[in-house]
Amino acid sequence: MDATFTRRGFLPEADPATHFPFGSEFAQLDELGRNIPSLLQDGSFRTYARELRIPAWPDGPVSPVQLPYLRLYYVRLGFLTSAFINQVPLPPESTLPKNIAVPFCNACKLLNRPPILSYDGYALFNWKRIRPDGPIALGNIDTIQNFVHMYDEHWFILVHVEIEAIAATILSAIERLKPFLSAGMPGAEIDALIAEIAAAAWKQVAVLRRIPEKMDPHLYFKTFRPYIRFFENVVYEGVETAPMSYRGETGAQSSILPMLVAFLKIPHKNSMLMNHLADMRRFMPADHRAVLDEVEALPPVKPLAGKEAFNDLLEAIAAFREVHFGWADLYIHRNVQDPRGTGGTPYREWLQQLIDETREHRIA
Repeated sequence: MDATFTRRGFLPEADPATHFPFGSEFAQLDELGRNIPSLLQDGSFRTYARELRIPAWPDGPVSPVQLPYLRLYYVRLGFLTSAFINQVPLPPESTLPKNIAVPFCNACKLLNRPPILSYDGYALFNWKRIRPDGPIALGNIDTIQNFVHMYDEHWFILVHVEIEAIAATILSAIERLKPFLSAGMPGAEIDALIAEIAAAAWKQVAVLRRIPEKMDPHLYFKTFRPYIRFFENVVYEGVETAPMSYRGETGAQSSILPMLVAFLKIPHKNSMLMNHLADMRRFMPADHRAVLDEVEALPPVKPLAGKEAFNDLLEAIAAFREVHFGWADLYIHRNVQDPRGTGGTPYREWLQQLIDETREHRIA
C-alpha cells in the first residue's frame, strides 16, 4: 500500500489546489465557481451557461504537478455540470451543452472516472485548511466550491472530510497488520492493531453524529440535495448521441466502509444491494479501487483475532451505519416518500440489511 494512504487515508497526497495559478487561462473557472451559488438564483442561468467559453485541458499525459489542478478543473466543471442539469427549482435538463460536456468528459476520461460530479469531487478534492499547520478537522477546514451560499452545505461536506482524514489511522494499522496475517499466528499484536482501528472507527462515528449541529433537514432537502442527484437519460452533446445515466454523489462512493468490509471479510449476501455497491466503485478514484483490491486479497483476520477487539470493531461499523440510517431518515425520508437516495437506490431497506449482516459476523 502506498505510504500516502497510511498518512492521509483516502484524501489526496497533498491538500487540494484551491485556485489556478495567477494569469492562467483556467483562472476564470475560479471566478465562475465562486459565482455559481449566486448564478443559480437566476432563472436564466442555463442560457448563460450555454454561452460560456471553457478552456480545454491540454492533451497528453498528466504530470504529478498538473494532477492537483486537473482535480480542481474536474471540481469546477463537475459543479457546473450538476448545476446545469439539476438547477433548483426547474425540472432536470436532459441535454448537457457541448461547451460544457466536451471539456468535462475529457477531464473525467483523464481521471479514469464517469462524467458526473461524484464523492471525490464533492468532498475528497473540495476542502482547504484555514490554518495550514492545523488538523484536517472541523473548525480548521472549509470548502472550495459549493452550490448554495448556506453554511449547511459546507458543514455536510466537511463532516465527510474529517471522517476521511481519520481513515489514515485505519489504513496505517492494516498495513502494519500484514506480516501478522501472513504468518497466520494469533497474538496480542493483532488485537492491539484491531483495537487501534476500532478506536478510529468510533471517532468517525462521533464525527458523523455531528451532522445536525449546522445542517437543517429542510434546507438540505430543498436547497442543495437536488444538485447531487443522479442523472437520468442525459445527452452529452459532442460526446455521446445516446442518453446516458449516472449515479449521483453519495457517501457510498467513499472507500472507507468498503475497505473495512473487505478487511473483516463481512459476508454480505448477494443481492441488488451488493451489485449497487460494486457499481459504486466505478465512481471512486482508480488508486482507491486498487487499495480495496489489495485489502480484499489479505488473509482473513477473524481466525486470528480476539473476541473483544474484533467485535468492538464490528460494532463501530454497525453504529456508523445506524447513524447514517438515522440521518437518511431525518434528512430525506421525512421530506418525501421517495425510496431512492441521491445515488438512485432504495436506501432504507438496504441500509438495514448492511447493519444486520455486520452484526451477524461477530465472534460468538
